[in-house]
Amino acid sequence: MEKRFATLSASAERVVDAAQRLIQQYGYNGFSYDDIAREIDIKKPSIHHHFRTKADLVHTIVQRYGDRFATLLRAIDETGEDAPARLARYGELFAATYRQDRRLCVCGILGAEAAAMSPEVALEVRAFFQLNLDWLAKTILDGERAGLLRVRGGAEAQAYGLLSALEGAMMVGRGCGSDHSPALAGTTYVSNMLV
Repeated sequence: MEKRFATLSASAERVVDAAQRLIQQYGYNGFSYDDIAREIDIKKPSIHHHFRTKADLVHTIVQRYGDRFATLLRAIDETGEDAPARLARYGELFAATYRQDRRLCVCGILGAEAAAMSPEVALEVRAFFQLNLDWLAKTILDGERAGLLRVRGGAEAQAYGLLSALEGAMMVGRGCGSDHSPALAGTTYVSNMLV
């Protein structure tokens, strides 16, 4: 599949960056091209020049976000650390996002609004979650095979639980107006699997 974000001009990149921040703060339906224009001091027709529709823009954002996340997961694997340490690093990815003005995961917030999005965007969001679930299940299985993690119900079920705990911790933290790190939810979840 074509990577829409791979050949963005500097101007288009600014639009994508601003729209991503707005999604992370207000969700898919919480921003417009007018909001982007105000945020980066650009004319609205210039945004339409780069992204004909909001769906095109959000599709690009989700593709780029997923690609960047995949790069971070590879970097975690390349540390050579054991599974519990890699899972802790994974939880820190969510904490780092949340520390930026209580921002939510782009795909977490879009997942909650899937019915309002184009099928192409919904598929990209689904692909992001599958990437995470696959990585988590493999890492949890590595930990179980090394005798470091106790897995009940299978690695896939535990992966789903951990991803849900992290995404949910961000939502609940935002809802409560709390600065508590979502990584705490992940740490608690992983510590319950430790041998």
